[in-house]
Amino acid sequence: MAFENLNPREQQVLQNLIDHYIATADPVGSRVIATKYDMGLSPATIRNTMQDLEDMGYISQPHTSAGRVPTDIGYRLYVDSLLKPETLSVSERKKIRNSLSGSGKSIDAILGQSTRALADIAMQMGITIGPRFDAGTLTRLELVQLSADKALVVLVIKSGLARSVILEVDASLPDENMHTLEHILNEKLCGLTLGEIRRTISKRLADVGGNARLLKMFVDPESGLWEGASDTQFHVVGADNLLGQPEFADRTQLVDFVKTLDNQEKLSKELVSDNGECESAPGVLVKIGDENNLKEMKRCSVVSATYKVGSIVGRIAVIGPTRMRYSKLLSMVEFTAKSISASLSDSSKS
Repeated sequence: MAFENLNPREQQVLQNLIDHYIATADPVGSRVIATKYDMGLSPATIRNTMQDLEDMGYISQPHTSAGRVPTDIGYRLYVDSLLKPETLSVSERKKIRNSLSGSGKSIDAILGQSTRALADIAMQMGITIGPRFDAGTLTRLELVQLSADKALVVLVIKSGLARSVILEVDASLPDENMHTLEHILNEKLCGLTLGEIRRTISKRLADVGGNARLLKMFVDPESGLWEGASDTQFHVVGADNLLGQPEFADRTQLVDFVKTLDNQEKLSKELVSDNGECESAPGVLVKIGDENNLKEMKRCSVVSATYKVGSIVGRIAVIGPTRMRYSKLLSMVEFTAKSISASLSDSSKS
């Protein structure tokens, strides 16, 4: 049933019930709502309204003598139409910004510290999916001979991020040979994504003569130049924040859940789209209970948002039980994602 088909009384009772359940984790009875919330309704009237909401599937009764709790579709209606986003406090914004500050920080360090800050403030589990260099567009390639048997390759992608790899070469080459090859590679490869280059480089360099020893570094998939470029990097922190949650009182269930989140292949399928890229839809994405694909996450919700550095996209998320403080977490995740985008963009220009 659509939100518009609920009358104002049903909407208010549902909102009050979910707000109270999120705060207490206790099934909510009609008398609690009548006492705590000034609705001008008797417990009997609220009880009848709750029965209607249960018949529509928005709430359920765990036990005959117990109060009601929200269902997944109840939470969905609450998130989409009822909750009022909360503004982050000055100290919360400061903590998130401080986790991103500091000159010379690597992308990995920025993502790791921002994930920890988000998990600590939210008191849930924080996850960050790092940007994949495979999706970045090459704007410049540099070659530097470091020693007789080592060369430095610097791949600069659109937005200013760079990937540096030291490769072993068969023998030292004159500087003019290095410069010539650098020019050829830039001419043939710039404007392509690293993924496109990795998949088609043999074909693209097939007609390039000379410099065979150096060309082998780029064409040979075992050379190490492309190693890890297509990997999805994760930061998962805050498992300890779930220990006090009543939903994870069963430690076996918590262990199974954490093991699932340690499995990067499973996480990729859950948080990354089928083509291996982070979903780049604007705003905050909320997946509730059965909306998650992994069976270990059917009692959990995921609040996530994308961050961007040029054409490269990553995702930051909070994961916890479906009984989470959505009104605060939506604002928190959105602010953190925007802050990461700004921080990484600034660091790529420095």
